[in-house]
Amino acid sequence: MNELQDKIAEFMATSPAITYQVLETIGVIFILWLLRFVAVRIVQKKIKDSKLLYKWRKNLTYITTIVGILVLGQVWFTAIDSLGTFLGLVSAGLAIALKDPVSDLAGWLLIIWRKPFDIGDRVQIGSSKGDVIDIRVFKFTILEIGNWVDADQSTGRVIHVPNHKVFVEDLANYTSDFEFIWNEIQVLITFESDWKKAKQILQEVVDEKVQGFIENAREQVKRAEKSYLIQYRYLTPIVYTNVQDSGISLTVRYLSDPRKRRSTEQVLWEGILERFSGQDDIDFAYPTIRYYDNSTEGKAGTIPGKSKNG
Repeated sequence: MNELQDKIAEFMATSPAITYQVLETIGVIFILWLLRFVAVRIVQKKIKDSKLLYKWRKNLTYITTIVGILVLGQVWFTAIDSLGTFLGLVSAGLAIALKDPVSDLAGWLLIIWRKPFDIGDRVQIGSSKGDVIDIRVFKFTILEIGNWVDADQSTGRVIHVPNHKVFVEDLANYTSDFEFIWNEIQVLITFESDWKKAKQILQEVVDEKVQGFIENAREQVKRAEKSYLIQYRYLTPIVYTNVQDSGISLTVRYLSDPRKRRSTEQVLWEGILERFSGQDDIDFAYPTIRYYDNSTEGKAGTIPGKSKNG
């Protein structure tokens, strides 16, 4: 220990300039840390919303880090006349040696500036989708949904996505600007069923269950039209008719909250099952095999050995 102290004292005596820079660096770091600590304390007293508080703490960290880099750059690179020259040299070196981290930094700047998503948004990037729970300089973090779990519910896994993925992967935002998605339920009934009556029942059920979304959705569409070319003519639920191999397909299309898609679908299905249970002329269809005997069931002209006149 004494030997180490002697070497430190000798170094400080022979290199006073570097010693001063070290002490100045320690002082700058301490002052910046103290300022951030005080600022965070003030913000915690003023703001009670956890999401807004999180954003303030992250922004204060970013500001403190950037100011620290600029100040310490001036301290340690006084031989360089211009800060711009210093930043240019550093950027060129980083671009060559640290391609991915630099791309992540550029992605972070895009996320902060253009805001393709924010904390709390539900997004899908590439094959990963979930709720954004953290945004950092080199990565953002999502709480995964879907995968082996049906209907976009949480799996419990946390996925860390490098920020540069925003440049190379398709990015879908479920909740930005327009906070509803279109969802569909397919109801298949037999050809013998009264399909018009079934369609009317489906329309009544979906109108009753999702009516509360419509006005809110209209207001959101008006806001979204200011930024995007979104032109929804109809936001009310609708039932479409189609014919498939096993029966008549009635597709219910309606607006749903992305985070309540499964629960909304459950409510609709329970309403449909309750209404259909009391209808003798409506039956669900499913793939079946039908045996047809032409000799006994066919028309007279198609049965071998039998004419139309008997």
